[in-house]
Amino acid sequence: MKELAEMIPPLTQLTEDEQMLKEAAADFAEASIKPLVHKMDEEAKLDPNLVKEFFEMGLMGIDIPEKYSGGGGTFMMSIVAIEQISRVDASVGVFMDVQNTLVNNAFVNFADEELKERFLPQLANEKVGAYCLSEAGSGSDAFALKCKAVEDGDYYVLNGAKLWITNANEADIFLVMANINPEAGYKGITAFVVERGMEGFSISKKEDKLGIRASSTCEILLEDCRVPKENVLGEPGKGYKVAIETLNEGRIGIGAQMVGIAQGAFDAALEYVQERKQFGKAISEFQSVQFDLARMATDIETARLLVYNAARIKMAGQPFLKEAAMAKFYSSEVAERVSSMAVDLYGGNGYVKEYPVEKFYRDAKIGKIYEGTTNMQLSTIAKLLLR
Repeated sequence: MKELAEMIPPLTQLTEDEQMLKEAAADFAEASIKPLVHKMDEEAKLDPNLVKEFFEMGLMGIDIPEKYSGGGGTFMMSIVAIEQISRVDASVGVFMDVQNTLVNNAFVNFADEELKERFLPQLANEKVGAYCLSEAGSGSDAFALKCKAVEDGDYYVLNGAKLWITNANEADIFLVMANINPEAGYKGITAFVVERGMEGFSISKKEDKLGIRASSTCEILLEDCRVPKENVLGEPGKGYKVAIETLNEGRIGIGAQMVGIAQGAFDAALEYVQERKQFGKAISEFQSVQFDLARMATDIETARLLVYNAARIKMAGQPFLKEAAMAKFYSSEVAERVSSMAVDLYGGNGYVKEYPVEKFYRDAKIGKIYEGTTNMQLSTIAKLLLR
């Protein structure tokens, strides 16, 4: 039996490199992010010095290959780092999540060598990226986008607007989906690399959000924006493939963010119930509170297993669409449920901003919405089961 146990390590067991990055990210979150959480939430803005620290820590290009000045790490390393950062502040967790699991992966998997050499070193060391797919009439129906690109000599001219763009205020590199042939439907969608400062490109309204408030979420305007043809990422008309495959990976990242939120809320509640006294004893001595803690811990571990499993399957080069959808769906449910229970355990104190759990509760809600709503995940899972 002992030999069998050694042959089958726990799913949550990390490699030495993964464990080292997990610990480094956790330490960084406690030392550099935690003191700024309340201020950033109130001001709805990431601290610019914190952005610089993320690059200095190597957290913005974790699995970019070393030949492009990246960390040369693994997808799982990105996942555990996102989890640890989100355990302290999910606004900052999604900041690095979009960079690593969406933007960087799109370049690594679909860009030609010239684009990789131009942009990956920048993304790894100095420039923030943003992923621009959603529009006013294009949410869950992602390929109903109206943003158009018209060929003009050595350029494409882009016109349209993108909504709900994460990292818009901080980003310099924008991966924009536009249609070069609307008559062809989704087969006309093309991915373009648009850089801040290009003529016709601007950042418009910043959304005033319920949660993850420090994460910038803005509208992007493209008004006769001229983009060189060499800035097409992948093949013209194959942007739908870039979008689908990148979002599949991104959902695992959102799963990690949700596990981090749940863990952060649980950690705060676990500490509080041992300090808070009622009827002459700590409330942790009441069986009902103990049962709540047990349920919360079990939920978190289950969600973490789903997220890690999806990441490992992805890294093994196996189909992971169903597992990613399950991880995203379930972890978002757990984040909302656990953070709500944490508020309950705090009582009245859980409802005020002086204590941390009300923010975890607000931050958790977005997990059921972005990068594929809960209903879209359930639809994907069901279709794959019935195939």
